[in-house]
Amino acid sequence: MTSDGVVNDGGVGDRSPGETDYDNAVAAFLTTGMDIKRAIASANQKYPEEALKPGADDWDDMAARYHYLAQHKVILARLGIKEP
Repeated sequence: MTSDGVVNDGGVGDRSPGETDYDNAVAAFLTTGMDIKRAIASANQKYPEEALKPGADDWDDMAARYHYLAQHKVILARLGIKEP
């Protein structure tokens, strides 16, 4: 994390704390069985200031990114690793 609160997530891009919370919410919604469109819509309601509005061509990439993030979190939890 930088001095201004921005998180470097290892190459995907620097994320503000609000953006990180949004990403975590999308991943959490996916783990409840929501599809990517419902997960994004739910996260948009919870974090309107970070809301994403993907275009029709963006959904596959968004699904891949957030499914990866959700799986990553499951693996960390299984290993007993807490995220900062």
